[in-house]
Amino acid sequence: MNRKGSAIRSASKTVMYVIAGLVAVSLGGCGGFDGVQLNGKIFDAMGVSGEGGKSGEPKLAQRSGLVVPPSTEALPVPGSRPEAEASDVASLQDPDKIASVSEAEKQRQQDEYCKKNYEQAKQRGDDNADLAEGPLGPCKGSVLGVLKKLQGGDNTDPDDTQ
Repeated sequence: MNRKGSAIRSASKTVMYVIAGLVAVSLGGCGGFDGVQLNGKIFDAMGVSGEGGKSGEPKLAQRSGLVVPPSTEALPVPGSRPEAEASDVASLQDPDKIASVSEAEKQRQQDEYCKKNYEQAKQRGDDNADLAEGPLGPCKGSVLGVLKKLQGGDNTDPDDTQ
């Protein structure tokens, strides 16, 4: 039995080598100078067609010349950096100052939002009113919110201490 299995394995190896050889010979006939040519626009775009591409330079539209402003006195000297004027710097707005809104303004926005989107919606019977959230958080009252109001709020904001 062992000898029979060995014979089958060697025969299958031989068959595999013969098949590989036949595939190599048949594919070898496809290449060369007189072989199969790949024609078509897709093959031209990939650059694998046998035509070698288009000859000559590509045709481009005529470019217009450089346009110089009427007065060259306003142009800076090449390589120099223009200096910023003090009025330009003063007119810049600090994004940190713009982003920070006072607590009173935030509370006013919260009250306005909650009145419109929570209290009036609750009066209409809207069940989704409990999901309303303003700039300072949810509009639905909580135990912590009630305790904070009873204590008079939190005045530990560093901008308010002056």
